[in-house]
Amino acid sequence: MDIVAVIITCLLLMSVAVGTRVETHQIPLGTILAAQSTTTPSFWLSPSAQFAFGFYPLEQGGDFVVAIWLVSGENKTVVWTAQRNDPPVTSGAKLQLNMDGKLVLTDDQREEKVIAANFSAKAASASVLDSGNFVLYNSKNDIIWQSFDYPTDTLLGGQSLPNGHQLVCNSSQNNHSSGRFRLKMQDDGNLVLYPVDTTDTGTDAYWASDTSFALNRRDQYQYPLDENGTLRILNESSHGRTKVILSVISNSSLADDGNRIIYRATLNYDGIFRLYAHFKNGSSQNLAKWPDLKSMCLVRGFCGFNSYCTLDDAQPLCSCLSGFISIHPNDSTLGCKRSFLKEDCWGKKDSATSYEMKSEENIVWVDFPYFKAEMSQEECSAACLADCNCEAAFYDGVSCMKQRLPLRYLRRQLSEYITSVLLWKVGDSLSNRTENDNPVPVPEPPPIKATSNKATVHIIVITSVFSLLLCSTIVVSSHYTFKIRILKYKRLMETGNLGLNEEVTLRRFSYSELKRATNNFKIELGKGSFGAVYKGALDKGKRLIAVKRLEKLVEEGEKEFQAEMRAIGKTRHRNLVRLLGFCAEGSKRLLVYEYMSNGSLGNLIFVGESQRRPEWDERVRIAVEIARGIMYLHEECEAPIIHCDIKPQNILVDEFWTAKISDFGLAKLLMPDQTRTMTGARGTRGYLAPEWNKNVPISVKTDVYSYGIMLLEILCCRRNIEVHAPEPEAVSLCSWAYNCFVAGKLNKLFPWEVVDDKTAVENMVKVALWCIQDETFLRPTMKSVVLMLEGVTDIAIPPCPASNST
Repeated sequence: MDIVAVIITCLLLMSVAVGTRVETHQIPLGTILAAQSTTTPSFWLSPSAQFAFGFYPLEQGGDFVVAIWLVSGENKTVVWTAQRNDPPVTSGAKLQLNMDGKLVLTDDQREEKVIAANFSAKAASASVLDSGNFVLYNSKNDIIWQSFDYPTDTLLGGQSLPNGHQLVCNSSQNNHSSGRFRLKMQDDGNLVLYPVDTTDTGTDAYWASDTSFALNRRDQYQYPLDENGTLRILNESSHGRTKVILSVISNSSLADDGNRIIYRATLNYDGIFRLYAHFKNGSSQNLAKWPDLKSMCLVRGFCGFNSYCTLDDAQPLCSCLSGFISIHPNDSTLGCKRSFLKEDCWGKKDSATSYEMKSEENIVWVDFPYFKAEMSQEECSAACLADCNCEAAFYDGVSCMKQRLPLRYLRRQLSEYITSVLLWKVGDSLSNRTENDNPVPVPEPPPIKATSNKATVHIIVITSVFSLLLCSTIVVSSHYTFKIRILKYKRLMETGNLGLNEEVTLRRFSYSELKRATNNFKIELGKGSFGAVYKGALDKGKRLIAVKRLEKLVEEGEKEFQAEMRAIGKTRHRNLVRLLGFCAEGSKRLLVYEYMSNGSLGNLIFVGESQRRPEWDERVRIAVEIARGIMYLHEECEAPIIHCDIKPQNILVDEFWTAKISDFGLAKLLMPDQTRTMTGARGTRGYLAPEWNKNVPISVKTDVYSYGIMLLEILCCRRNIEVHAPEPEAVSLCSWAYNCFVAGKLNKLFPWEVVDDKTAVENMVKVALWCIQDETFLRPTMKSVVLMLEGVTDIAIPPCPASNST
């Protein structure tokens, strides 16, 4: 039986337990559950008493999570968890189906959180079904919310996984928070296993069902189950009708007596997707697993960053590379970090002296290098050692592939056909010393001698005289040093050379060198208010660069040059455009950046109807990457940086379609302990936060506002203001988006595209609406924005933005 038939047959087994619907007792409004109470129940049972919903007690004493679990058997099996990434609650917490028709959790601190609700319809009752589904009913007994629509790590019989949805495993056997692996039902009908926090590409996948279909991107796939036990892969978008793409009938060998068997498919914390059968007597059976691997080392991401997987007596073992230590001493699978300080080799004549190269043979690696060329192993090692960007390299016997940290998906495979060698840099650190290192002898202190009173007086007099002379010398030196600095500063201002290369440790270019690299500034990439950007090449055309030439020789142009140098001269983040160097020669001011081959985000999203727009998943990924870059500026730099000009034209895209923030000419640096600052208005009209017009101090929340405007533009592929919009109410994107959100018609924002995950669309729009609130305290921080975009935290209903832009 091929892999497709195996998957479909095993998923079909899950439907056996739900052939007949069992009527259930309904839970009325006002009913309460209490954690660890002697007078109030802590869970509700399904009619057959096979499933429970409520407070599930964890092994660590006194803690609970809100969950659904299988009651039969010695070990209760959790099949669904609410708010799985929130901390567990303690005794005293309560669950109530309140009179507003919402299931609300109140913890022991009296903080409330909505667990289940339909915000467009009021629930009248709830039930725990024998299928393991927890549902809310309206007054007509129609289901308006169900846990089956929000799976965590498990599918039960009768539950389907639509395309665009995914399961995420638990962190461990006893920790129900999100783990390290996910199972995604892709838009093309393919079921794929990935590590979390990865893109949906073949490089990151370690198993696929190979059931993809080359159909229109608007197609929607489902794995529904009918009453006859038949599983069909359906295309639900075929001219408004259901079209059967594939139909397979199950031939189950397991005996079934009514509801005696419950089928459960779970993505376990080790990254393996397993199918189980649970029997009424409490026993269970593992029916199948995907992938069926001989080595767990083939699960990509089983061992974390900078570690490699190897088999020890058929058991997977994660080991750190030399010079690295485990991030978590009790769990080697969570990856490793440097045990040495990373040296900044930029600007140094000989960067090779800071590191030595280590090597490990028979290492298999799957990732994209940033450089690849044919050379010998010795040349590869030397090239990486001399390259500031290179932190590791793989040599396959022919080619050298340079790589930055972190290293992913490493595994050792002993085979005569595997000839690859891993090379990596290691710096000096105390942790690299071994017990055999000869300790440095510590000299013994000199013997203490008694001093007479006369000698003591002489010592005091001599010390006082020397102290007086020293103070006088310091005062005189400080005076002359200050005068010399003033003269030097005036001279530097006259020549235009402010010595920034010493401050930001960047490469200093001569003007003739950059004129030659750009072929006399021949190819213009773009133009801004202070100058133009030109395409160039270094190292005989091997390395492309972008050169920004500031043409306005006025105070503002000099300020932009200074601001950009100080803002990103020391930053290092994958979502910030990298500043490589500068030229400050006389009155000439030029900045040298890495070349971004795919241009600006504005050119990608502001296109005509006949041109290709980035698809939904691409736009979401780009939005998350930009948010991470801004979060780095706000919270992870030595001093917070306010960009002040976040807009699509200042987001550039490289050859790997990674979004990076550029143009820091208007950036404002805060002191490490500073949260707000006064400054003149700066930025681009249409993206300016309301506080710019109120003459009040600005904060990082001004960037949050600009990001919110841009997020709506990314989602809808149109500008914030369009005078010639097809509908009068659609002229302002902000107000139109809010009106569509309130009316539940978000599909009107991008009529050319069908997005299957309606919840994802709603969440993205809600994040944008929170970001563009008039009051700064209502706007989230960029860290909160990232967590909301990644689905880690829930998103409340935003109020109506009240700024002029809406």
